[in-house]
Amino acid sequence: MRVVHVNTSDISGGAARAAYRLHKGLNGSEIRSSMYVCSKQSDDESVREFQPSHDLWTRIRRRWRRERIQRTFARYDETRPDGLEPFTDDRTQYSGRIFDQMPTADIISLHWIRGFVELQAFFERMSVPVVWTLHDMNAFTGGCHYNAGCEKYTAACGACPQLGSDDETDLSRNIWERKKEAFSGVDPEQLHIVTPSKWLAEEARSSTLLESFPVTVIPNGLDTDRFAPRPQEAVRTALSLPHDRPVVLFVADSATERRKGFSLLRNALSGLSEPLLVSIGGGRPAVGDSDQHVHLGKLSSNRLLAAAYSAADVFVIPSLQDNLPNTTLESMACGTPVVGFNTGGIPDMVRPGETGWLAETGNIKALRNAIEDALSDSNVRERRGRRCREVVEEEYALDVQAKRYRDLYERLLNQNRKRAANEHIGV
Repeated sequence: MRVVHVNTSDISGGAARAAYRLHKGLNGSEIRSSMYVCSKQSDDESVREFQPSHDLWTRIRRRWRRERIQRTFARYDETRPDGLEPFTDDRTQYSGRIFDQMPTADIISLHWIRGFVELQAFFERMSVPVVWTLHDMNAFTGGCHYNAGCEKYTAACGACPQLGSDDETDLSRNIWERKKEAFSGVDPEQLHIVTPSKWLAEEARSSTLLESFPVTVIPNGLDTDRFAPRPQEAVRTALSLPHDRPVVLFVADSATERRKGFSLLRNALSGLSEPLLVSIGGGRPAVGDSDQHVHLGKLSSNRLLAAAYSAADVFVIPSLQDNLPNTTLESMACGTPVVGFNTGGIPDMVRPGETGWLAETGNIKALRNAIEDALSDSNVRERRGRRCREVVEEEYALDVQAKRYRDLYERLLNQNRKRAANEHIGV
């Protein structure tokens, strides 16, 4: 069975890493897996990068499409609130050109495809079953990746708060309507939606755009050999972290992204002199007292990430909305229990009394109390840390995830064969 995973990047960003891990996990399990991306950062030969044509006419068309898309966004430059998630168009500068270079596949596995795959062109040329793993809400909204509490995606978007718009026929409505047209021509038996979290599955089923397609929950997986507990004393020495203070860890691709909640964590730790906050990610988050905070920057090495998780007493994920964050799984795999808000897919992994502590979403006092509770008893932390590792091995290991996907792929292919046979005999 040949499976092609399509993603905007191969290893840059949480969705890319999740897709790449699945791709690697499937190889060797009777599946020939490859990856097709717009931007390749790895040196993996099984990842193919799209190569845009450089002939003059194609470059002119690309530029014209790119500038046309940019002009539709420009009208919201002054109205869009600061600090929000990316808001992306369904159109791309490449249109349908990317399909000429796509590897041959029995199953196409879509992931995070913004700026790379144009839905209308894709579904018009689709000839094999498609599994679309959603890493956020963008597939069924008018452009946002997380709705921040707005329910307009369940109808038809318009007057989008993330655009600062009061126009019912704004860009979000236009994007939503183009997506509706793209999905309307797709046979529900040819497109299967996968979500890593139960929360995102319910959101997808609630959407007008995806309500006719089947949805299956398959959690992300990770390599439990790469992410495993390390001796805390040794890794603290290696990372130049103190041995005589409790360490609270925060990890995000962008440490300054509002949805990731760093400011809430900072306020929750305010007034607590003992814990040292260690942050990892792009951008340097603002913390008043440098003695209370160490920023390690962006760590691309899994070995260093595993060391950082192992160095911490507790990992805190203060996201206001999230799918099934890789960071939480990585921490648990390293035997470090987790404190988080009770939102999105976080409670799928963070189970009070078992693998961590949950707090009411957005409640700074509740978050502070949960952190203090976590740091107050080393025996409880050690016990929950061991359980974290057990849960990851049982439920989130790559081979577990790969089997779930393989079973789904085989079911879809068998369904496709039966359908073709019935059409052949005129049933």
